[in-house]
Amino acid sequence: MKKRAFRNLTVVIFFALAVALIATVSSVQTTRGEVVRTSTTFNPLQVALLAWYPANQTTSFAVGNGSFGVAFDGANIWVVNGSDDNVIKLRANDGTVLGTFAVGSHPFGLAFDGANIWVANNLSNSVTKLRASDGSMLGTFAVGNGPTRVAFDGANIWVTNTTSGNNVTKLRASDGSPLGTFAVGSKPGGIAFDGANIWVVNAFDNTVTKLRASDGSPLGTFAVGAFPVEVAFDGTHIWVTNYDSATVTKLRASDGSPLGTFAVGAFPFGVAFDGAHIWVTSVGGRTVSKLRVSDGMVLGTFPTGCNPSELAFDGANIWVVNGCSNTVSKM
Repeated sequence: MKKRAFRNLTVVIFFALAVALIATVSSVQTTRGEVVRTSTTFNPLQVALLAWYPANQTTSFAVGNGSFGVAFDGANIWVVNGSDDNVIKLRANDGTVLGTFAVGSHPFGLAFDGANIWVANNLSNSVTKLRASDGSMLGTFAVGNGPTRVAFDGANIWVTNTTSGNNVTKLRASDGSPLGTFAVGSKPGGIAFDGANIWVVNAFDNTVTKLRASDGSPLGTFAVGAFPVEVAFDGTHIWVTNYDSATVTKLRASDGSPLGTFAVGAFPFGVAFDGAHIWVTSVGGRTVSKLRVSDGMVLGTFPTGCNPSELAFDGANIWVVNGCSNTVSKM
């Protein structure tokens, strides 16, 4: 009888703890005077995987000055330090610094091609190619004026030239040979590949342009919100952050049809897909928001450092660059 009573008491305590955990995960917290929702669901599988919390809000690592772009190479995180003219490599599992490597003048965005890191040097009008394994410089290649963002299409590197020209440059990834320069809209910025096409944000036109990756042919230009900045592909849809609208726009990738515009934090900037959700940084709110892909519902808003800009997914965590904190947050 005593054993049975003890077992029954254990069951009661277990369920009480489970209820408490649900309440904790579903709580609402206040950060910098604003209310932020952490989660509204409880998934036992996530508990089993030790990942029941909506986001880790406590882990951050120091990087360099004027940090901005970020990319994942399959094992490590790379962050651009624009004011230091270099990039820093961090081990993704624990944030250990593995090296700092010089690039061109005022580096901005970067991308991984499966073996190498490509960095846009905004004031050098070039891109630098680094071997991801050890950071060795493999070449620096001329592009257009004021390059800012970089994307890889499986064979080639695409670079947006923001200062003048309203175009993008295509380079062969194997050797950096120029393969063409293609017109887009005014003030091109964020760029993404959807498996067949390149999508380029045109900040001054409030549009995105779709180019066929094989030959750069224009396939359409589609309206989004005010002053679009960045773009991401979720496997089916294109997501664009609208800096002056405090929204993100969702487009069908196949034809550019608008599927919704969703409110996020003030001055949204970076956007990334984690395999199930869209994450958006808010410069004005010093937060990052997690959205459900199906309907754009905000599932959580989490504090970051100062001036959160770009972000990347490493297969398990979201990394957010905090520009004026000179840190990167791991969530």
